[in-house]
Amino acid sequence: MSRHVFSALFVAAAMFGSGCDEKLNSLTGPTPNLQPTLASIQREIFDTTDSAGRQSCITCHSDQGRTPSGGLVLTVGRSYQSLVSVVSSRKAGATLVIPGDPDNSYLIHKLEGAPDIVGVRMPRTGPPYLTSGQLLVIRRWIQLGAKND
Repeated sequence: MSRHVFSALFVAAAMFGSGCDEKLNSLTGPTPNLQPTLASIQREIFDTTDSAGRQSCITCHSDQGRTPSGGLVLTVGRSYQSLVSVVSSRKAGATLVIPGDPDNSYLIHKLEGAPDIVGVRMPRTGPPYLTSGQLLVIRRWIQLGAKND
């Protein structure tokens, strides 16, 4: 029986991986233009307060006139260098974004409110938090290698 379950999961994962990016706008709710690229995540998530009222990330993660929360700068031109393959300043041994590995990327843990995080779920001003569709797109960007695109 487990062999059939594994086969079904494999087929579902393959279908998800091949068609994921085509209908994202139906999943991402308050950010219908969100795509699994850094430029899109920057514009739609980091820089923008969305229509559901979730605060932009740069509300706290900017160094414009202050020290950014957790030392993490998510402004245009700096977010990639602040996230990808960078060790967390708050949790020992955690890496913010591990290209190809969203499950072990601490950014995902913080955004989902996983039990292993230090501090609170992001955004700190939530709820509202990112929707499951928004999180899916960020996970997909990481899964695709977290490119600086």
